[in-house]
Amino acid sequence: MKSKKPHQNQPNWLQKAREHWNHKGQKRPEFAVEPQPGQRSVWDFPRPPVIEPVHKTVKILYQDHTLVQTEEALAVLETASPPTYYIPPKDISFDQLVPLQGKTSLCEWKGSAAYWALTEQPSLAVAWSYANPFTEFAALKDYLGFYPQHLECYVNDESVIPQPGRFYAGWITSDLTGPFKGEPGTGHW
Repeated sequence: MKSKKPHQNQPNWLQKAREHWNHKGQKRPEFAVEPQPGQRSVWDFPRPPVIEPVHKTVKILYQDHTLVQTEEALAVLETASPPTYYIPPKDISFDQLVPLQGKTSLCEWKGSAAYWALTEQPSLAVAWSYANPFTEFAALKDYLGFYPQHLECYVNDESVIPQPGRFYAGWITSDLTGPFKGEPGTGHW
């Protein structure tokens, strides 16, 4: 499933935010790691990002409690970043989650995000969602993305490595090559 093309009548500030990127997935930079058979380079992912259905079992645990188990996740693929997985609400155990009050952010591609915390750690953002995403990412409406830094995340029983950095929430699996955005000095990627 590809997201729709960005609307050309966006506010000027939003268009500028979308256009400022140097790398857009059209050509791998020289420093990109060459993928082996069965691997994909994050440098081949496009910008603007696209949504891809995930045909694998995605599982998320917190202290041996299953928060998520689904075969209907969506992944957002964006240049230089490992996929970010979004989970349909029907496959989330909300008994361990609460809305995180007072925290929002704005993604130039997806829109305004609200955050979620664990009931045991109500000030720590472990997930986010888009109640009213921009049109191009309407498929993500009410799905939750989860930070693998704070939870045990698996794709087909493979333990996920969190994307470097505190801001990003990509899931690194063995079928990906980088380097990955998030390390010091990579913010412009």
